[in-house]
Amino acid sequence: MTITTDQIKQLREATGAGILDCRKALEAAGGDYQKAVDFLREKGLATAAKRSERRTSEGVIELYSHGNGRVGVMVEVNCETDFVARSERFRTLAHEIALQIAATSPQFIQVEDIPADVAEHEKAIAATKAREDGKPEAIIPKIVEGAYKKFQEESVLMLQPYIRDEAKTVHDLINDTIVSTGENIVVRRFERWALGETTAES
Repeated sequence: MTITTDQIKQLREATGAGILDCRKALEAAGGDYQKAVDFLREKGLATAAKRSERRTSEGVIELYSHGNGRVGVMVEVNCETDFVARSERFRTLAHEIALQIAATSPQFIQVEDIPADVAEHEKAIAATKAREDGKPEAIIPKIVEGAYKKFQEESVLMLQPYIRDEAKTVHDLINDTIVSTGENIVVRRFERWALGETTAES
């Protein structure tokens, strides 16, 4: 089938992928727009994985205040070059990540950041609740697994559904930008404050 310039343009604007990649994706998908997007995303994920070891020493510290100063977020997002760090696409990503943190209060960036004692505590709570609810002992491990997975999805930034499009995760959002910029991108650290909130230190 014939792939039109308008189809390529639409796909390129949506994904940030190159013209040739968009054409290949549309051809592979038989002209189906959504399948072409999925094709590029899958390809992008593979590309992003190859870039994950690259050094990221540039970037931005994004500051965001919400609700008339009732919630504040500071997040450091890194990339490889100052050129990308100054780009609108990268700055938009950093802002969207700050919005995500303000809205969803994640505790960790990656699953690997969850301390072992926290993981065990969450699993113990789930097991205790299942027993109190009278669940058969044989299915409690499955219940605990499901409860812990839900805890991860709620508390780990990378696993959270993106607030503007729940069909993708924050990890997908970042990978889309990695594909369009050609650079590795890392969320280095973040802090979130809410007015009147107390912390362990205070």
